[in-house]
This record gives sequence, C-alpha cells and structure tokens, in this order.
Amino acid sequence: MKLIRVGNLGEEKPGVLLEDGTRTDVSAFGEDYDENFFGSDGPARLSAWLKDQSDLPSFGSNVRLGPPLTRPSKLICIGLNYKAHAEESGVELPPEPVIFFKATSAIVGPNDNIVIPRNSEKTDWEVELAFVIGKKASYVDEADSLDHVAGYVLHNDYSERAFQLERHGQWVKGKSCDSFAPLGPFIATADEIQDPQTLDLCLKVNGETLQDSNTSDMAYGIKHLVHYLSQFMTLLPGDVISTGTPSGVGLGLDPPRYLKPGDVVELGITALGKSSQIAVAAE
Repeated sequence: MKLIRVGNLGEEKPGVLLEDGTRTDVSAFGEDYDENFFGSDGPARLSAWLKDQSDLPSFGSNVRLGPPLTRPSKLICIGLNYKAHAEESGVELPPEPVIFFKATSAIVGPNDNIVIPRNSEKTDWEVELAFVIGKKASYVDEADSLDHVAGYVLHNDYSERAFQLERHGQWVKGKSCDSFAPLGPFIATADEIQDPQTLDLCLKVNGETLQDSNTSDMAYGIKHLVHYLSQFMTLLPGDVISTGTPSGVGLGLDPPRYLKPGDVVELGITALGKSSQIAVAAE
C-alpha cells in the first residue's frame, strides 16, 4: 500500500495511491498518518477497512502532494553512510553511524520548491532512502529491527554546506532550513519492499545525472540502524530515519557545485517513486 497526503499546505488529507495511479481519498477512515496511526497498526487497519469500501472519492491528478505523514516527533539522519560518499568527502568510514537531527519544520511535499536560504552560497542536494518507524523501539535486537519499520520513503536531505561545516556548532543548522526535507511522493508500506538494501537511487540537476547508486553500498544497513539508534533514544511511531546519501553531491564535485535559483532537482528510488524540486531564492 502507498500512503499519500493531498491538498494545499496545511490542508492535506490522507489518501492511498492505487496501482493504476488513482489517488483515493481515505479521509472517511478518520485518521491522519501520525504517531497514533503508525503506533496502532494503522496500515493494516486501513488496508482491511479499504476492502469493505466502495465509491470512495478521488483527488485530482493535479492537486498538490503534501508530505506523506504528519510532522513526526523526530527526523533523524545518518551521515557518511555510503562508502563512495565517504571517499569523495575525503574521510574514512566512521566506526559507528554518524547521527544528526533535522528539524521537522523542514519537511515539505515531494514537489514543493526548494528555498535557498538567505545568505546561502552552498545549498546542496542528497538523495536518500528514509524509513518510518511503525512500532515503539527501545533497546531493539538487530534480529527484530525490521519488525519496527512501517514503510519506506524517498527523501532529499538538502544541506547548506557553509552553515553545516564552516560555522561553529553542529550540522543541524545546515540541515534544517525551511523546505530542506522533501518527503514522498508516498510511503510504501514495508510489505511492498522485499529488500531495502537492493534499491537503486538516482538524482539529476537540470537533467544531468549526478547521483547514481544502490542501497547495497551502505556501510550500516537498516537493520543495524534501528538497533543502534534504539540504544540511545526511544524511536516513536511515525519517526523518520534517513539513511545517508551516495556519492555525487555538489560538495564532492571538482569544482564543487551548488544550487542557484531556477535549477531543477529530480530524484527517485526503486519502488518509491520520483520527486522534483525547483530552486527559488528566499524572499
């Protein structure tokens, strides 16, 4: 099942994307895609409910796609998790996963504009596989990790490299600018993804392919990440964990290249659809 949310900013309604492309409105189910939904076996309940429904309304194909879940308690990111990306960054693979947070206020729809922040000169792209927690996770054994995953989603972990790396403090301020976390177009429930460690990722800027990799290049896979993160914090249903980006980011190019107004970023992951953002300057 593919979970979507459709509508204007702040007015999104929950829906399901069918195989024929129909966007079915499931507002009558009575729940949005939030912590309570994911923590109460929502996808399975919704699937069972849909079997008894007929003549549900549909959203128009031109109506905006919003982020496919409501604002989660946490958006956790993993840094330097692809071998080739660590190499292009000139660093060794870390002996443990690198963890940083991204403000949930950065979350936007998959095709919303990417807003280049004020005083930014180094806004960069990062295609990433993210997953959504479906069951509270605390001190989880690695063997049980995937039992806590509700689904998977495409994420562009935008970064302002000067804010992130050249100014005093943590990475978070270079990661959390408004619009820096487009999610979607949909969340594919876990049963739709047979093996999340075999998915192709790609990203283009103005039609030029710059990132082209596979999740098999991850240093730390999803099973380990759920286990590892749960040793330090409780992961709540609906939390989003983004698993790192492959090589080909603007910072790693020679010379480095960054986004400017008018640039078009297109990205996709096997079985998780595609998204596209147009870069605009902050007002």
